[in-house]
Amino acid sequence: MTDAANLQRLKLGVEGHVARVTLDRPDVRNAFDDATIVELTAAFRALGDDPNVRVIVLAANGPAFCAGADLNWMKRMAGYSEAENRADALGLATMLNTVYACPKPVIARVQGDAYAGGMGLVAVCDIAIAASTAQFCLSEARLGLMPATIAPYVIRAMGARAAHRYFVTAERFDAAEALRLGFVHEAVEAEQLDARVEAIASAIVANSPNAVRECKQLVTDLASTEIDDALIGETAERIARIRASDEGREGVRSFLEKRKPSWLG
Repeated sequence: MTDAANLQRLKLGVEGHVARVTLDRPDVRNAFDDATIVELTAAFRALGDDPNVRVIVLAANGPAFCAGADLNWMKRMAGYSEAENRADALGLATMLNTVYACPKPVIARVQGDAYAGGMGLVAVCDIAIAASTAQFCLSEARLGLMPATIAPYVIRAMGARAAHRYFVTAERFDAAEALRLGFVHEAVEAEQLDARVEAIASAIVANSPNAVRECKQLVTDLASTEIDDALIGETAERIARIRASDEGREGVRSFLEKRKPSWLG
């Protein structure tokens, strides 16, 4: 298993057959940067290979689950070339696919808001249990961007019809709506969240490890078109291109400078 002592942005622990990966940057609403992406990728690869681990819970400390990209990371990205953006985006796309393709079932414990890339993290998990107070938002279009790297997973989780709306409106919606769309499996009161996550994890642990692994793979193989290297590369190419575009740069700058983007007049 990956060395938990070397993790700076995550907490990692295993109790029995249940592993817990916890986003641990509550001061920035658990927004992720390139270092977080590296740690998540390493953690899920290691836990996926650990024969003792049968289920993984992805959780977060603080009031928010994940607010998407870290502001300091966005500031650095604002000056990236298209090639640099492509390499950066490919790291994110690879991390998302590492969680999605992990041979162990992954449960998202969504105790608070999940915005932009945070919705991607929820979508790549096999099971999502949310607190009823959690809010969700695909906010990229407000910044002149698009949710390209998370799109294959979010579309699978909420369906194309809902994605058509929320990708282009960047509206916030609540846990009840996320449940109605099928984006989360349950929306429960905050005080019930841990009990429900624990119950589902226990149900998985009680099953045959090999059967669980094969069942997860069965769904992946049969549900829809495989998410392969070509698609991962394509989504990274799309976000890199739009990040480097005039509107992409203007959107990020206006957000960081706390002003309206130029297309709002």
